[in-house]
Amino acid sequence: MTDTTQITLPDNTVDLWLVQPNDLTDSDLLVAYDKLMNEQEREKQQRYRFANDRHDALITRAFARTVLSKYADVPPQDWQFIKGDKGKPEIANPPLPLRFNISHTQGLIVCAVALRVDLGVDVEYIKRKSSTIKIAEYKFSPTEVAELKSLPEARQRYRFFDYWTLKESYIKAVGGGLSIPLDEFSFTIKDDNNITMAFDEKRNDDASQWQSWLMHATQDHRIALSLKDANKQPHQIRCFQTIPLCKDWTPVLPLK
Repeated sequence: MTDTTQITLPDNTVDLWLVQPNDLTDSDLLVAYDKLMNEQEREKQQRYRFANDRHDALITRAFARTVLSKYADVPPQDWQFIKGDKGKPEIANPPLPLRFNISHTQGLIVCAVALRVDLGVDVEYIKRKSSTIKIAEYKFSPTEVAELKSLPEARQRYRFFDYWTLKESYIKAVGGGLSIPLDEFSFTIKDDNNITMAFDEKRNDDASQWQSWLMHATQDHRIALSLKDANKQPHQIRCFQTIPLCKDWTPVLPLK
């Protein structure tokens, strides 16, 4: 059941891994996933009130551990994690300079992996109910709100999730969570692979060091990825779909 396949990760590449937790119901696999968690993770997972949330938490922990083991000769259960200065999860004593970030929503979990760079990933279920314009007026920058309102009503909801996932990916990359005001930075979206940033003078950051992307994993899920590279090296994305602890993994192309 163990996957011993090793993957080489180039410096200028981000690997994005996808798993659909609702498809994972095999009892033997779920027992094996539970054995990968440490006691702290297991206690946290068991505190979730609803069975679906406990299931997704179990898959998330097994997913992160098995994905990282594809890049280093470390058994999934042996990875140790710490919180960085800004509360962002990091690998304790990594055997190579791996950075990772995880996001989950209804029906999908994603994990982004790269070397050395700060990165953040966010996935959203775009069919969830929300008052998009009201949220945007309260949270987004004036330029983003203006662009959103200029679109036909049928397009506004999709553009809202473009901005929301991008903003989430940025704050996850830098750490600090929603203590960072979302209107202190703006995105300009020409297309999913041509996205630029701008910062309010209150925010001490360099837009030229950032790269961002948007992707559709499914028709119902929007993914955003952001990374900061002080060397300004262009990065490429590889996408894979996997089942934790199973040898097979499949390269996939994000939907446009």
